Amino acid sequence: MTEQHLSVPEVAERGRAVLDEVATVVVGMREPLTVALAAILAGGHVLFEDVPGLGKTLAARSLATALGLDFHRVQCTPDLLPSDITGSSVFDPASATFEFRPGPVFAGLLLADEINRTAPKTQSALLEAMAERQVTVDGVTRRLPEPFHVVATSNPVEYEGTYPLPEAQLDRFMVRLAVGYPAHEAEVDVLARRLARRQEAATVRQVVDAATLRAMQQGVEAVSVDDDVLGYCVDLAAATRRHESVEVGASPRGSQALVLVARAVAVLAGRDFVAPEDVKAVGVATLAHRLSLSPQAWAAGLAPQRIVDEVLRAVPGPTTARRVDAAR
Repeated sequence: MTEQHLSVPEVAERGRAVLDEVATVVVGMREPLTVALAAILAGGHVLFEDVPGLGKTLAARSLATALGLDFHRVQCTPDLLPSDITGSSVFDPASATFEFRPGPVFAGLLLADEINRTAPKTQSALLEAMAERQVTVDGVTRRLPEPFHVVATSNPVEYEGTYPLPEAQLDRFMVRLAVGYPAHEAEVDVLARRLARRQEAATVRQVVDAATLRAMQQGVEAVSVDDDVLGYCVDLAAATRRHESVEVGASPRGSQALVLVARAVAVLAGRDFVAPEDVKAVGVATLAHRLSLSPQAWAAGLAPQRIVDEVLRAVPGPTTARRVDAAR
C-alpha cells in the first residue's frame, strides 16, 4: 500500500502552523526550530547543545506536542541503565512467565535530556534505536513506532560528572543546534509572557498528528534535487576532509544529511527545489558535529563551527542556477 503524501504547499502550510504554535511559548528560537523541524521532516534526530536555561527542553516538548507525537522524556543521570530506556523483561508470578515492559524509547518522540550526563553504555543503548528504528532486548528485536525521533539536549559548559558523546553517536544526529542567548526584546517578551499566564507551565496545542507528519515526510521525499546541488553538497563535505585543522572530516552520511535537511528547509519555504542558500543555511548544523579536529586545532580552541564557516565561504556554489533564476 502506497503511503499518502502532501504537496509542497501543504507541507509548507502545516510546517508554518507548527512553528507558529511553538512560537507562542518558545520565544526567539524561530531559526533553530525551523532547522529542527526540517530535520524531523527529513527523518532525522536533533541534538540541542547550549548552556542551561535557554529553553531547549521546552522547545523539544512543545515541538512534540504541536506535531501530535507520543512524547516521553528521560532525564539522563550517571546511574541510568540501558534497560531504563529500552525496557526489560519482568517476571509475572501469576503466569510464571517473563513479560516485556517497554521503556520510554517506545514513543513518537523521545527527549533525552542532558544526554552527556549518562554513561557511555546507556548512551549506546540509543544507537540501535536511532539508526534502525528498533531495539533488541533479551535477544528479541522489537520495532519502534513510526514516526520515531530522538531530540536530545547537551550541556557543553560542564565537564565534571559528564560523558562526552562519542563520534559514532554524534554522527547519528542529523543536526546539532545551538540556541544562543535571546535578543533583549525577545528576553523581555519571555518575562512578559510568564507574568501574563500566571503559572510556570506553558502549553501549546496540537497542530498535526502522527499520520499527517508521516504524510509531510513523504511529501518532502517526493521533491527531487538538481545534480549541481548534489555536487555542491559533496564538495562541501570533501572540503572538510582536506582542511588542515581536521583529522577526520564529514563522511558521506554528512553530505546526505546536508542535502536532506536543505531539501526540507526549501519545502518549508514553499519551494519544490533546493537553492545553494538552503545548503549554506544548514551547513554548520549538519556538518560541524561530524568533524574530528587535529590535536593542534583542539589545543588552540578552534571550533568546528568556524571550520565549516570557512568551508562555506571557500567552496564555490553551483554554476547553474536555472530554477532559482526562473523562480526569481
